[in-house]
Amino acid sequence: MRGTSSTEMGPQGEDAAALTPRALAKARRRDEILVAAARLMARRGFHAVRLDDIGAEVGISGPGMYRYFSSKEDVLAEMLLDISRRLRDGGRAAVWRGGAPAEVVDALLAVHMDFVATEPDLISVQFRDLGSLPAAPRHEVRTLQREYAELWVDALVRLRPELSTIDARAHVHAVFGLLNSSPRLPAMAEAELRRVLTGMASAALRALPTPPPPPPGRRAP
Repeated sequence: MRGTSSTEMGPQGEDAAALTPRALAKARRRDEILVAAARLMARRGFHAVRLDDIGAEVGISGPGMYRYFSSKEDVLAEMLLDISRRLRDGGRAAVWRGGAPAEVVDALLAVHMDFVATEPDLISVQFRDLGSLPAAPRHEVRTLQREYAELWVDALVRLRPELSTIDARAHVHAVFGLLNSSPRLPAMAEAELRRVLTGMASAALRALPTPPPPPPGRRAP
């Protein structure tokens, strides 16, 4: 899902064609660093990874890393802000394309499934290490995540108008929990992972509520 990463977009939203070769090479190098950092942090945890460790993964000496990032907190912030923006923007695009309510919900599910199937390291880092971010980027990540989730909530209410906003929000966050559990599932091929999780998530979003139990002393009809 890295198709909208910094290798295609410059710091002010410019596309790669507008960057100088040197700036483009630096942007690509930053992406390599972020991928390596996600891999290491997913395996060891944020606090057990040093900036030097990340540099060693991509063949950059410790001092050389400071040309790209000022600290490992800076790496973590860019990593989690990047994926949060990409999910939010992908969700917006799915909604703006329009279609029947069911098509919009399925398009949102496809956006998240692409993330789940292709970037499991980021899922692990986001789940475990978001709290390690400094306050300002952590707040920004949370804001982006809420904006993304509300796209789902609005789409689900259009599909299922019998749901209250609160109930729809509960459905959405439960489905996020299901999808984001992928790094902890038994190993399976990507196509099988997509099939299994898409089917489960789609069924959960469309599930009818369980009727309340009958009052004591009365039999269910």
